[in-house]
Amino acid sequence: MALGGLEMESISPAPPGLSPEIELVLLDPPESDPRRSPDTTWVWWTAFLALLGGFVLATVGGLLVDIPAVLLGAKLTGGDVSPGLSIADTVVQDVGFVVAAVYCAKLGGRVARSWQFGLRRPGDGWWRAGWLVVALIVAFVIASVLWSEVFNPEKEKLLQQLGSNESTALLLLSAALTCVVAPMCEEFLFRAYMFTALRNLRGTIPAALITGLLFGAVHVGSAPVLDLVPLAALGFGLCLLYRFTGSIYASIAAHSINNSIAFSSLEGWGWQTPVLMVGALLGIAAVVLAFKRIGLIEPSRRPARLAA
Repeated sequence: MALGGLEMESISPAPPGLSPEIELVLLDPPESDPRRSPDTTWVWWTAFLALLGGFVLATVGGLLVDIPAVLLGAKLTGGDVSPGLSIADTVVQDVGFVVAAVYCAKLGGRVARSWQFGLRRPGDGWWRAGWLVVALIVAFVIASVLWSEVFNPEKEKLLQQLGSNESTALLLLSAALTCVVAPMCEEFLFRAYMFTALRNLRGTIPAALITGLLFGAVHVGSAPVLDLVPLAALGFGLCLLYRFTGSIYASIAAHSINNSIAFSSLEGWGWQTPVLMVGALLGIAAVVLAFKRIGLIEPSRRPARLAA
């Protein structure tokens, strides 16, 4: 049975003579080691297929959004795109990333479960995961500052494209897109799917390097060229964070905090920065809770024990 893109297996009776505990193991395998990102049978080359599929879906979805908008008078030419349209197109792209990842995970008749995408609690607890998130953010901020001092890259124009300085409504929408929607969808594609699939080729480090480079590359156009190197390094770090916490939530949180810092910096904010961080994390938590309520995210389970 399909539910929101993720399939649920129908349960059939166990062979005669098996205890309920053994029946559970046979029909519903326990999650992999919760202290590590899940191991899957996803074929490595589907990582690139998922990325390509995400952009194809983004292009098609963008046309479905842009054509009616242009007919209604929205600007789409001469480099003067309406901010609302830029936000809508970016949301469509992010949703396309998620759909492409789920589709590729189900290739060959596989069953795609939410825990396979790391949608579960960190194996060693939230406190340890939280410290790892903080360590990654601090390291990335220090590296970014040093990089900027050496190369002095130009300022990003993303928020200008999204119209965050034009109205309060566009500011809030831009913040939600940058700090809530983008971290969730990008982590789902790049870390939860692509990195996991690529690990089946050469292991963790090569997979993290490739994923990090691709993560930096997809920001061409939205970030200055010189900033692509730090973004690739961040992508690499997010892969390792996911690998050693076992939960994509840790990577989403780190991505969100980083984007909140960048957003606040571009806006010239001070005390608003921690407010944005907390608000973004609460927004992500609200989305996750809603998905759990409607069954798109399964509750985490402990491995079943065999009867004595």
